[in-house]
Amino acid sequence: MKISKNIYRPEYFLLLMAVAASLAFSVWLALLNNFAIEAAAFSGREIGILQSLREIPGFLAFTAVFILLILREQVFVLLAVIVLGIGVAITGLLPSEYGLYFTTVLMSIGFHYYYTLQQSLTLQWIEKERSPVVLGKLSSAASVAALVAFGCVWLGIEYFEVEYRWLYLAAGVAAIILGIVGWIIFPYFPHKVPQRKHLLMRQRYWLYYSLTFMGGARRQIFVVFAGFMMVEKFGYSAANIALLFLINHAINAIVAPKIGHFIARFGERRILTLEYIGLIIIFTAYAFVESATVAAVLYVLDHLLFAMAIAIRTYFQKIADPADIASTASVSFTINHIAAVVIPASFGILWLYSPALVFLAGAGMAVASLVLARLVPNNPSEGNEVIQKLQTLKSKA
Repeated sequence: MKISKNIYRPEYFLLLMAVAASLAFSVWLALLNNFAIEAAAFSGREIGILQSLREIPGFLAFTAVFILLILREQVFVLLAVIVLGIGVAITGLLPSEYGLYFTTVLMSIGFHYYYTLQQSLTLQWIEKERSPVVLGKLSSAASVAALVAFGCVWLGIEYFEVEYRWLYLAAGVAAIILGIVGWIIFPYFPHKVPQRKHLLMRQRYWLYYSLTFMGGARRQIFVVFAGFMMVEKFGYSAANIALLFLINHAINAIVAPKIGHFIARFGERRILTLEYIGLIIIFTAYAFVESATVAAVLYVLDHLLFAMAIAIRTYFQKIADPADIASTASVSFTINHIAAVVIPASFGILWLYSPALVFLAGAGMAVASLVLARLVPNNPSEGNEVIQKLQTLKSKA
C-alpha cells in the first residue's frame, strides 16, 4: 500500500512531536502532586521549589539560539522530545525530594526546548493565513494525546492499581519511541527564510514581550497552585486529578481548532480580551471557592482559556521580520519564564500564609494582561505593532 506524500508535510511532523511531548508531560503532570505528597512528603514549600526548578530551563531557553549554530532546528526538536521522555521515564524510579528535583529539571530541559522550537518552526513553516488554524490543530492533537495519557493513568490507578513508577516509565518510553520514529520517517524541511542565529530584542516587539511575560505569570497560577489546591484543600486523588485532566483535554480537543478559526476571523485583540476577562473572574473565584465541584468547574474553564493564548503567537507572526522568528522564539520563552522562576517559590511561601492571596494576585495579573491586550491593533502588521493612538502619543512625547 502506497503512503501519500502529503503525510510528509511539516504540519504532520509538528503534529507527531506534539503528540509525543503531550503524552509524556501529561502523565508527569497528572501524577505530580500526588506522587510528591505521597512519595516525598512535599508541602507547599517543596512543591514551590520544585516548580521554580522546573522553570529554570525555560528561563534559559534563549540558549537555543546558540545550539542552533551547530544543530538544525528539526534535529534539535527531536532531541528535545527524547530528553523529555527520558526525564519522565525515570521520575518514578527516584521517589525522594532531591530525586524528584533532578528528574524534574531533566524533563524540563527537553520540555522547554521542545516548546521553544515548536513555536519557531510553526511560525516559519506555516503561512500567516493558516497559522491560527494549524496552531489550533497542534493544541487539539496535544489534547487528544493527553486524553489517552490521562485515561491510561485513571484506568491504571483506579482499576489495575498500577504503581506510579510504571506509569511514568510507560509514558517516557512512548515519547522516546515517537521521537525516534519522527527522526526516521520525516525528511529535512528547509526554512523559507534564513534565520538570524544571535540574540536580539527589538523595541517594536515590546508589546509581544509584555504579553509573553504576563502569560508566564498567569500559567503558574493554573499549573502550580490551582492543581495543588485540588489535592491539598479538596483531597482529590491521583485518579480524580487524571479524570479532571481528561475532561479538560476532551473539551480542548474539540474547542482548540475552533479557537484557531475564531482568531483568524475576529483577530487577536478580541480573543485576548475575552481570555483575560475570563481569567479575572476565575482567579477571583478560586480565592473564595469552598466547593470541590465548583473548584473543578473553574479548573476546566481556566484550562479552556489557555487555548486562546495562541493569539499571542499569531500576533507576533504578523508583526515580525520573518528572519527574527527563531531568535525571538528563544528570547520570548526566556521572558515568559522570568515570572515562572520567581512565582512558584515566592507564592509557595505566600500560600502557607493565605492561599486566597495567591489567587487574588493572579487576578491582578489578569487585569494587567487585559490592559496590554487592548493595545493590540485590530490588524497587526510590520509597522503596526501597537494601536495607532498610542503610537501617536509616543511620537509626540
